[in-house]
Amino acid sequence: MGKKVFGVDVGGTSVKMGLFTEEGELLEKWEIPTRTEDNGNNILPDIAASIKSRMDAAGLAEEDVAGIGISVPGPVDAQGVIHKCVNLGWGVFDIDKEMRKHIDVPVFAGNDANAAALGEVWKGGGKGCRDVVVVTLGTGVGGGIIVNGKVLTGSIGAGGEIGHIHMFDDESEECGCGNRGCLEQYASATGIARLARRRLEKDNMPSSIRGVSSINAKVVFDAVKEGDRLACEVAEEFGEILGKGLSIIADVTNPEVFVIGGGVSKAGKVVLDYIEKYYTRYVFHGSRDTRFALATLGNDAGIYGSAKLVLDGVERS
Repeated sequence: MGKKVFGVDVGGTSVKMGLFTEEGELLEKWEIPTRTEDNGNNILPDIAASIKSRMDAAGLAEEDVAGIGISVPGPVDAQGVIHKCVNLGWGVFDIDKEMRKHIDVPVFAGNDANAAALGEVWKGGGKGCRDVVVVTLGTGVGGGIIVNGKVLTGSIGAGGEIGHIHMFDDESEECGCGNRGCLEQYASATGIARLARRRLEKDNMPSSIRGVSSINAKVVFDAVKEGDRLACEVAEEFGEILGKGLSIIADVTNPEVFVIGGGVSKAGKVVLDYIEKYYTRYVFHGSRDTRFALATLGNDAGIYGSAKLVLDGVERS
């Protein structure tokens, strides 16, 4: 019997966890609440306690576990040092060292978007490829860049922050990062809703989304599928901005495939069509044949990628 691996995806409201075989089979998954009070001091002890409980139930000793992979919403460098997770209340610390106070199992950490990307490349929409960019279109725009099978982390783990590529100089609203004109202000779920509201304010074109009390990306793309002209114009604007942003990334990384995930991707291939149309227009010819695919792991991408962090780390050691 091979060793087991735990994959942990720490979010602002819940911690998703999974128990895997070394071959990547997900044996079970569960969640616990993320206790962010007291500067997040309870999060790691809670994770350790939950894992210990599952180990006891499965009859696993510490030597039966290859490691614990943990993905977090913030930069993580190659040594496993976390460089602030504002949403969790965490500062700068070595996560392996801290976790060893609670459970004596090797810990491998990474940024959550990077881990999700690694998961999609390992077992999802990018399976079989070694040069991939995973784009998560949710409340923000997350990104993970895989080069030759490895996550591009950068010097302190802040690589792949594609949502903060600067797109416009004249943006009056501030992005969550403090800058203005970031890609995620237009291409995220909240960004698409912003584009729609601005378009509705700008002209009196009839539209099924006019008068909707709470406009969101789903409302917009449902209207697109019905042929709503204003919604289609919003989708065109979204597609041009994101397509141009991804062309910039491709000019640097030359990926085999862009894997598009997150809530917005649930609208399906129509989303890819709008992005790809403008991507092809703007990208350097050497990356014009890059494929676009939908992510397939959904909310499990983070735990898969976290488990893969362990396997990659053990392989390198």
